[in-house]
Amino acid sequence: MRHMTRIVCLVSFLALPQTGSAADCYADYKAKQDNPLRLHYGVAQISECSKKTARAELSARLAAQGWTLLNIVSVFDESGLAKRKQSAGPNYLRF
Repeated sequence: MRHMTRIVCLVSFLALPQTGSAADCYADYKAKQDNPLRLHYGVAQISECSKKTARAELSARLAAQGWTLLNIVSVFDESGLAKRKQSAGPNYLRF
């Protein structure tokens, strides 16, 4: 009986959809502040690799600090982090 329970558990686990972890999803974006006008480009970690998710998450995070999200440039995995780090400067993984 124990053996059968282990097999059922293993089969159930293998049937689950395999998705990437949140740590693997990032977005680069542009944001602004008014009075005086300030613009910035940044890179942020997001929970799901989609522009829709990135827009929702980053709009809230940025607004809490007085910024307005202008647009999501792209969504990517960790392989795209290194080439964006210098461009994002202090806004690299800040929000």
